[in-house]
Amino acid sequence: MKQTAVAVAGISIIPRHVLGQGFVAPSDKLNIAVIGGGGKGYSDAVNTWNNGANNIVAICDVDWNRANKAFEKFPLAKRYKDYRKLFDELKDFDAVTISTPDHTHAVIAMAAIKSGKHVYVQKPLTHSIFEARMLTEAANKYKLVTQMGNQGASGEGVKQLETWFNEGKIG
Repeated sequence: MKQTAVAVAGISIIPRHVLGQGFVAPSDKLNIAVIGGGGKGYSDAVNTWNNGANNIVAICDVDWNRANKAFEKFPLAKRYKDYRKLFDELKDFDAVTISTPDHTHAVIAMAAIKSGKHVYVQKPLTHSIFEARMLTEAANKYKLVTQMGNQGASGEGVKQLETWFNEGKIG
């Protein structure tokens, strides 16, 4: 059993150069938990997974019917209905995506930060300046990366306007 454990550990930390060009070492992949696996949460999971560049290790959703598409896409991911149970039981992951109903974003993001997890959360991040400041302070304290999703600022139209502005076509 000890030899198997050592072998598995060795496989999980193989450097990229040993595998050859075009391969991603298991140690170079992020392990990500998805909180809110239905709707926007599904697309966030797929985009974060990035065709296998990262691992989706857990999916949490109170409505498993709504999250079923995510469960089917990521059959090896552990399933949870309560994010608190996910944080209590699953420790070996790097980051979370949070795509739950708006009023739960700040509370779940704070729980993730206090658990030492990097956070990607959909808008709105918070419902008050106080909540935003508390999350900022916690992310700084725990030295974690956080990001809020706002697709309205990253679409092709915005990029086109930025190009025109930078070229001096508009001011």
